[in-house]
Amino acid sequence: MTTAVAGPRTRAQSPARPRGRERRTRGLLGLLAWLCGIVFFLPFAWMVLTSLHGEQDAAANPPHLAAPLTLHGYREFFGSGTGVSPWPPLVNSLTASIASTLLVLLLATPAAYALSIKPVRKWTDVMFFFLSTKMLPAVAGLLPVYLIAKNAGLLDNIWLLVVLYTSMNLPIAVWMMRSFLAEVPVAIIEAASIDGAGLPTVLTRIIAPVVMPGIAATALISFIFSWNELLFARVLTGVVAGTAPVFLTGFVTSQGLFLAKVCAAAVCISLPVLAAGFAAQDKLVQGLSLGAVK
Repeated sequence: MTTAVAGPRTRAQSPARPRGRERRTRGLLGLLAWLCGIVFFLPFAWMVLTSLHGEQDAAANPPHLAAPLTLHGYREFFGSGTGVSPWPPLVNSLTASIASTLLVLLLATPAAYALSIKPVRKWTDVMFFFLSTKMLPAVAGLLPVYLIAKNAGLLDNIWLLVVLYTSMNLPIAVWMMRSFLAEVPVAIIEAASIDGAGLPTVLTRIIAPVVMPGIAATALISFIFSWNELLFARVLTGVVAGTAPVFLTGFVTSQGLFLAKVCAAAVCISLPVLAAGFAAQDKLVQGLSLGAVK
């Protein structure tokens, strides 16, 4: 009797153990994900909190977490005390980032189409050439670019930055778009070609809706890289074409580092990128994970 009773209990309880372990594993992974998210969010939260403090409280060591809150740093950023408006640099950054992103998409999509769906000969060499352009440090090409811009009369010109940002982001965009276009079924493209659709129609009406998450991910990354670029904008621009990151460095003066004003300026300049990422977060996740699971 003892053996007959013990057998069914063991068999009945054995499937529950893997399910319990699976729940514990999921719980630990969820906890780890939350911890990683909090760790990545803490610097931004600290920056926002510092921007709402006065300069004396922001520079205190250890910091005063319960210090009175004020919007003085934001008023300084918008020129209430200095009379310097941040809108021209913000407009310059928006112009350079949006225009270069559109150019990158217009150039990268046909190139990726030729390297994936209709592959050219030795396409691997072409891909390596695109990748090799990112191996040169940006500072190494700064002097030649400066001399060319000076001789061409393009210094302090926002369209010079548009061309530079397009050239800098194009290799990454081609690599990303090729991985997305490689997942497009060739059958639907062949069916459209049989129906008489040309290349522009195939790209705009057949391929673009299928790879829209990839296009959104590529556009967002290109926009972020263009918005955050500082080196070329700092050297090649001045009063007219200065961008938002260049304007941010103006808060670091010879009088010292005013943490509250710098943090307030950094929060305001980060908002467009955060808004774009939040608006396209679903497309970004789909695009970056496209092709990860067959």
